[in-house]
Amino acid sequence: FAIDRAGIVGEDGPTHQGLFDISFLRHIPNLVFMAPKDGAELKQMLQFAVDHNGPSAIRYPRGKVPESLLGGSEITMGHAEVLRDGSDIALFAVGSSVLPALKAAEKLGKDGIRATVINARFIKPLDKELVLSIASRIPKIVTVEENNLQGGFGSSVLECLNDSHITAKIKMLGIPDRFVEQGHPDRLRAKYGLDEEGIYLATLAFLREPVFSN
Repeated sequence: FAIDRAGIVGEDGPTHQGLFDISFLRHIPNLVFMAPKDGAELKQMLQFAVDHNGPSAIRYPRGKVPESLLGGSEITMGHAEVLRDGSDIALFAVGSSVLPALKAAEKLGKDGIRATVINARFIKPLDKELVLSIASRIPKIVTVEENNLQGGFGSSVLECLNDSHITAKIKMLGIPDRFVEQGHPDRLRAKYGLDEEGIYLATLAFLREPVFSN
């Protein structure tokens, strides 16, 4: 299943925003669900889906994407890709949210904050081993997705940690429980805090919160 116009679409009208697919596809048994960070990864995922003996879905945005973003490793079932390593906070990003998350991490670096950035690649199966490894060494995790927060990628990370009885501070960035209006994608991403600046500011605010509170 090739899911075109995933995420914030913009000017096709409010009914064409692709903000629910993660939530309604993630629960389907045996479905492999992927989201590429760039054009090269989309090609790899299409070939992976052809070769895979089972149902697959790939979500990708409308418009232009970088052909290759920082190169890339071979796609392996259920494995995410670590693009940047740090010890202060971790950002798990999905598809088109990877680039703004990387740029936000670069801004954080100028403030002396070392951020890990992970390209999720697989929404399902989630790379649980990596999630648990990150949560064991980094006190706070941010998830970034262009999807409604209810039942989205961030929810799957929370479920993973809960099932493993791991306590971690999680900040989920995505679309709130509402329908999104028509508008230019850049303006809408800025409004909902999913652009570089929004991710940067939300992460800074999250870092200022105590790790544990009463």
